[in-house]
Amino acid sequence: MKMTPSEALAETLVAEGVQNVFGIVGSAFMDLLDLFPAAGIRFIPCAHEQAAAHAADGLARVTGKPQACIAQNGPGALNFVSAITAAFWAHSPVVAITPETGSKGIGTGGFQEIDQMPFFQPSTKYQVRVNRPDRMAELARRCFYIAKAENGPTQLNIPRDYFYGVCDDDIYPTAAVLHGPGAASQVEETARLLAKAKYPVILAGGGVSVADAIAETKALAEYLTAPVVNSYLHNDSFPADHPLSCGPIGYCGSKAAMRTIAKADVVLALGCRLGPFGTLPQYDIDYWPKGAKVIQVDVDHRVLGLSKRVSLGILADAKEFAAALLGVIRAVDPERKPSAARKKDVAAEKGVWDEELKKWSSSTAKLMHPRRFLKELSEAIPAGSIVATDIGNNCSMSNSYLKFSGARQHISALSWGNCGFAYGAAMGAKIGNPSAPVFALQGDGAYGISGLSEVMTAVRENIPVIAVVFQNYEWGAEKKNQVDYYAERYVGVNLRENPSYAQLAKDMGAEGYRVEDYKTVKDVVRAAVASGRPAVIEAVIEGGKNVLAEPFRRDALAMPTRYLKKYAHLNAPKK
Repeated sequence: MKMTPSEALAETLVAEGVQNVFGIVGSAFMDLLDLFPAAGIRFIPCAHEQAAAHAADGLARVTGKPQACIAQNGPGALNFVSAITAAFWAHSPVVAITPETGSKGIGTGGFQEIDQMPFFQPSTKYQVRVNRPDRMAELARRCFYIAKAENGPTQLNIPRDYFYGVCDDDIYPTAAVLHGPGAASQVEETARLLAKAKYPVILAGGGVSVADAIAETKALAEYLTAPVVNSYLHNDSFPADHPLSCGPIGYCGSKAAMRTIAKADVVLALGCRLGPFGTLPQYDIDYWPKGAKVIQVDVDHRVLGLSKRVSLGILADAKEFAAALLGVIRAVDPERKPSAARKKDVAAEKGVWDEELKKWSSSTAKLMHPRRFLKELSEAIPAGSIVATDIGNNCSMSNSYLKFSGARQHISALSWGNCGFAYGAAMGAKIGNPSAPVFALQGDGAYGISGLSEVMTAVRENIPVIAVVFQNYEWGAEKKNQVDYYAERYVGVNLRENPSYAQLAKDMGAEGYRVEDYKTVKDVVRAAVASGRPAVIEAVIEGGKNVLAEPFRRDALAMPTRYLKKYAHLNAPKK
């Protein structure tokens, strides 16, 4: 059919099931923008492009389908880069549509001109510059196909004059992508290793959630009586209330999970890239089982054996592999009986950890300890809620408290770890699952980067996200480093002039609640959920050196030594 390139792109978005596009209005794509209402596409204007890309990421993670964001060429497009990198490490299918300067002006140094492609190259699975207007639909389709085939972001870069003209084009959706259960020989070898294992442990990664493989993972764990631990920041990859669930490993995670996986002689890492930061020692527990046989299953062949030595690296879909594996194990070991000893061991480890966590969370001080607040908050969050977590000490401590019963409920910054992630991601998640309460957890520093300004977006667009702001008037993770390594010499970490974020929320038309007493936390959370409106819960909590938190970067920091005479007095005492 004859159509304009803008019509070809709009129709391709419709064919791929895109109903929402996040961005900031710009002249570079005005012709496409004009078509969105007639195409049935909702354009959601955010306060900053980074939040727009995070929102597309959050929507993609909740729905499992590719989503889109768009920006003005030059500075607008480059504001996507950090958020697209977050999507890359989350294996999230986001298509970044980045108009650029007109084709005739490329290389002349015009207004808002820069070569946008190199900035996105390290953090996209595929990128393409539209080289002819009549290839618009073809290349847009390719971006959507690769995004879902390789579970990651792609970039469609379009000279701004290529939205105009007339072309002949076909519009059709891309094919579904199935990864399969893996090679039969590897499934059989895995079954033999697990059947012989004395203490098998399943490490359920983000791929379990992405593949909707929780039911298959449960069935496998129950047949093997294998304890299950969640990978770092994927607290939703296995139900927390299951008797074999031990909680998450990694920074500020569950000691029960870490002590349990340390006992393993065989580890089945299911849908997990075994990221290096997520397997670091924590709480002085070097828990990775160095003598264990590790079986790693992932849909990305490039992560197999990348950061940990593995006995088997299997290219497969977590759901289909787990189902196939269970069938083979039942054939290999048909008389298998549940292990009462392992069940008892898991229950004991969880009991010890629960008691320790309870003690850590029992403060009744007038100024709320963050762990006391997190205890009350986690108990108040309704079942079935979605929680987006930012980066920083208090968000990391939430890993010990957040518990989920289903997939796609924990949306986190993961190993990109950029401040300002949670609120934008929560907006996208709420659009993707409007019936679920959606919370965005951020420290006061991270909230100032993105959440504060995006409350206006949530109010304008009626996206009832509940922000929870840990107001401790400091950059807590970095202050912890200055406590541990720099003899409490504080530089750049105090935020003493923070405003009341609850009052600012009210000024912007949202609900605002200031919480200073742990006894009122549950009532406030219930009120925020019941309001059905964008809300901000400002929790005033204790900060400083008395907060029980792990050193955030024990892998990257060391005690300083000063040699020049003028700095010698700064040598920190060893701790």
